[in-house]
Amino acid sequence: MTPSLLRDKHPNQPFDLNATLHEGGNYRVFMAKTVTVRVPVRIDLAGGWTDVPAYCSTATGEVINLAINRYITAEMHIDDERKISVKYSSDMPIGSGLGTSAAMNVALLSAISGDDRTPEEIAELAFQFEALLGNTGGRQDQWASALGGMQHLVFEGDSVTSTPLNPSPEFLSWIESNLVLFDSGITHVSGDLHEGVWSKFNDGDGTVEDGLHRIRHITGEMLEAIEHESRDHFALSMYRGSWSVNMLGKEFNAPFEKYLKPLQLGYSIMSWKVMGAGGGGVVGILLNHENDRKEVDEIAEKLGWSELEWAIEHQGIQREVNLHE
Repeated sequence: MTPSLLRDKHPNQPFDLNATLHEGGNYRVFMAKTVTVRVPVRIDLAGGWTDVPAYCSTATGEVINLAINRYITAEMHIDDERKISVKYSSDMPIGSGLGTSAAMNVALLSAISGDDRTPEEIAELAFQFEALLGNTGGRQDQWASALGGMQHLVFEGDSVTSTPLNPSPEFLSWIESNLVLFDSGITHVSGDLHEGVWSKFNDGDGTVEDGLHRIRHITGEMLEAIEHESRDHFALSMYRGSWSVNMLGKEFNAPFEKYLKPLQLGYSIMSWKVMGAGGGGVVGILLNHENDRKEVDEIAEKLGWSELEWAIEHQGIQREVNLHE
């Protein structure tokens, strides 16, 4: 196969294909190519909000998230005249709360930056790109898309420490089988939601600050539940996380709480949690395996929620380069 970039030999010397792969000279032959990058979106199990620089610049943020098999795909095509075109496709609508906008930027920057950057470098590039555009969100979405799998992420200033979590296949299967995702169809702009919270935080609102500290603390509880593979503690951490979000603003859980809280109190479900900033988007409902899901399905049908089939995606950035003959 002819390589995508061939470098010089003296014009009076025989052409040597291997020699052209080394640096030097002016003789170049370009080959068109298509770079396709697919990255997953994520669900947020615990800690969302504490990955935002406004918080973790003075305290330690902590998140546990899980990449799922819903994807953003970026395709960059370079033709024979070295002209570039880029297009996106998405498995999820924007405003779903699963980090789709961050995943778009991870996919794009992976496509255009070459294959010599680590996933962590791509994640940080994507975050900085969004920050330049005025995004006030955090870093968890970019890292989830870039790394895949279940991640425990710790945020200290501009530093991110990622630790993959690898519970048993049986525990992961329990999560996949019992955590049901519904798209409410209510879209939101995460930047608008963040603006109100961080404005109150910067003004010294004690309730918001206490809520953020609780969310961070509960992430540690979720980590322990996963490490010990305790289903009850996993559910309790989800519940406590949802309750703590109410301290940031009642509006984040409002589209779901009045319908799902009675089911939890009645033990029809174990817990529930909004999977993004809230105010709409996707909600995760942890079913009680001892009960059927009839009541959940009836509520979903009544409110027009659509169920999202999902599974864990263990890979992050998936990059493929095709040279055109």
